[in-house]
Amino acid sequence: MKDTMTPRQRWLALFNREKPDRIPTDYWATDEVTDRLIHNLNCKNEEELYQRLNIDAVITIEPPCIHEHQPDDPEADIWGVKEKLIDYGEGTYIEHGSHPLADVTSVDEIHSYKWPDPDDIDYELFRKLLDDAPPYRIVRTGWFEPFLLYSAMRGMEQAMMDLLLEPEIAKAGLQHIYDYVYTINKRAFEIGKDRIDITYIAEDLGSQSSLLFGLKQIREFFLPNQKRMADLARSYGIHIFYHSDGAIRKVIPDLINVTGIEVLNPIQWRCPTMERDQLVREFGDKVIFHGAVDNQQTLSFGTTNDVRNEVMENIEIFKPTRWICAPCHNIQPVTPTENVVAMYETIHKHGKL
Repeated sequence: MKDTMTPRQRWLALFNREKPDRIPTDYWATDEVTDRLIHNLNCKNEEELYQRLNIDAVITIEPPCIHEHQPDDPEADIWGVKEKLIDYGEGTYIEHGSHPLADVTSVDEIHSYKWPDPDDIDYELFRKLLDDAPPYRIVRTGWFEPFLLYSAMRGMEQAMMDLLLEPEIAKAGLQHIYDYVYTINKRAFEIGKDRIDITYIAEDLGSQSSLLFGLKQIREFFLPNQKRMADLARSYGIHIFYHSDGAIRKVIPDLINVTGIEVLNPIQWRCPTMERDQLVREFGDKVIFHGAVDNQQTLSFGTTNDVRNEVMENIEIFKPTRWICAPCHNIQPVTPTENVVAMYETIHKHGKL
């Protein structure tokens, strides 16, 4: 049976607790994978790839910075962080090569740091990019993942220690990030209030086996500003997409009741406490599940039959709730093209509602 809804209509149906024509899909992958798929499937560009595989992909449009670097350091980004590209053979990834706040020992030093200016944004170009976005696709604008950025500026180990030993330094740094992002998001939401559908709020709260932070620290340092950022988006009718890797079962009630998340991503169900059927029983009436096709084992190292079986299993498990079929994180270069195709072909064939 032919699809009867556009990708955007499909997503919005889930937000409105309505029934779409089929289970929506999404796409997360590294650039190397996307380039390979475009080549292997004889597509001209990403949009043609999405249409070829019936992917209801999100279009991300962020207000572009006028400056890509700090004015006094052309090797550093606007936050003062220098990056280095790591080549691991199959692809590349970015590591932080410097931590400009590493030696800070006082709140005054945090305040005196040269933070980026939200006026250094090309809002008119952003308006044009929104106007040019395909009307049949969901648009995502706005991001908020402050501790990830604070860790880049401070160094991961020191950032983690700050939550226990230097809480005022951590709060000051996180507040500067919040103030900057809030101002940009507010201006962007005002410009695109009739076109922006979702915003991205995130923090990687879990490891492969448990939470990375105590609930006390999450509630003190992360949730209040997450809620404020989510409230801002909600005031413009924008839906809340939330990302956190790992075993985060213990904090999901807080994310729902405090932050007010609507979409939970990526559902790494092989992690302890993240069993899919249990998540459905506990939270299936409260959130939209996004992801759940395992890319650490099944997509990367399984057979096409393994992929098809997992998609079919997900269809059955998530039947009582709302689910968007997608890889549980970026598809990696080790993933065979045929596994990616198998995932999308299976959900399109068997995901009719």
